[in-house]
Amino acid sequence: MEDILKEVCKRIQSKEDEIVADVIRLCRQPSISVQGIGIEETADMLIDSLKGIGARVERIDFGNGYPIIYGEIMGNSDKTLLFYNHYDVQPPDPIDEWVSPPFEPCVSDGKIYGRGTSDNKGDLIARIHAIKAFLEVNGSLPVNVKFLIEGEEEIGSPHLAQLVKEKGDLLKADGCIWEGGGRGADERIEISLGCKGISYAELEVTTAQNDLHSSNGTIVANPIWRLIWALSTLKNEEEEILIEGFYDDVKELGPRELATFDELTVDDLRLQESLGVKGFLIGLSGKELMKRHLLSPTCTICGFISGYTGEGAKTVLPNKARAKVDFRLVPNQDPEDISKTVEKHLQKNGFSDVKVTWAHGQHPYRAPLDSQIVKAARWASHQVYNANPSILLMTPGTGPMYELSGKLGLPTVALGVGHAGSAMHGPNENIRINDLILGTEMIAVLMAKFQRI
Repeated sequence: MEDILKEVCKRIQSKEDEIVADVIRLCRQPSISVQGIGIEETADMLIDSLKGIGARVERIDFGNGYPIIYGEIMGNSDKTLLFYNHYDVQPPDPIDEWVSPPFEPCVSDGKIYGRGTSDNKGDLIARIHAIKAFLEVNGSLPVNVKFLIEGEEEIGSPHLAQLVKEKGDLLKADGCIWEGGGRGADERIEISLGCKGISYAELEVTTAQNDLHSSNGTIVANPIWRLIWALSTLKNEEEEILIEGFYDDVKELGPRELATFDELTVDDLRLQESLGVKGFLIGLSGKELMKRHLLSPTCTICGFISGYTGEGAKTVLPNKARAKVDFRLVPNQDPEDISKTVEKHLQKNGFSDVKVTWAHGQHPYRAPLDSQIVKAARWASHQVYNANPSILLMTPGTGPMYELSGKLGLPTVALGVGHAGSAMHGPNENIRINDLILGTEMIAVLMAKFQRI
């Protein structure tokens, strides 16, 4: 198998131009789920791509949802790997901050720029080409391979639970490779074992039928102040969440899990540079910073809407104020329990006038540290990158990993072709071509290792 793997990796390297061209082609096609732009066209492209590598392909539709693409290729093994990806992307706004048009991908300084390059079309192309190279060199795959590619990840994956419920047998596997990831700020490849959950709410206060003259501030409640006071009860200046019972279900880590932080190298200055900040909260640094970043739940005000914000002065007392708040959750917090806890907290603190509307919620997920897929990923990353990977127990972000991996008992790792400066969800999203090729090799080597582990 070692000789075959060498030939597979050589084949991948020789196909660099083709792999880059396929990323550009897929990213040139918009697929913005929140706006319903380009979804059908992208789904058709992916169906053709999977058929092009010999996959049996099935398009799955649920009512008014976007197409889910399923594909499978049988290999020479009783083991099966499932690849989870999504083809939808975030809107490109703000457009004027892009150095080139977001849906006209370009290559500059060894990078491919364009919306979807890192999240998540580059990862998807890498996986397709890893399989293609293995088939061209060996004629067959070392494991059975399944693809699950959805078009609703960026809007909360509203139909993934239904897919698992109705077609769970179709998705059974021995391990799952999740989308996303790549190199960290220290340039080591990162392997993530899970992701945080989320509860997302909109808080609203209404004090009058319509906006009033600001002189009425003597006798009419200002909804902005009411909402500010309510929000101030959620968290203190030491970054502690003050909601009673919020931390009750947080799962404590064992010694082996805590030991993963001893293997991390944290470059605080480089991380600050990648985030565009000059320091971190509560003076943390190094491993303690990463523990907090990966393992702590959050309470974040994402937006605040009220009153007059145009040019010049307008003396107005707004009648309504709204704030959008998200809570990132860690094992074993439950988004429904958190929503009840938050509402109870507001009532108890005298803010029964705050209307709370809950949007999508997702459970957190973390794979077992000793699972076969983790061991295979560790080994493969060492072979390809000639360095030990960074094992991250969680990513600080959220995805629908629980809906698939948690409910199916499917050990999962997330890895990809991005880097710390990939600017996912922001202007000038990009991946480095070298990372794309190495990431493709990583998938090929991982498949071979997973067969034998």
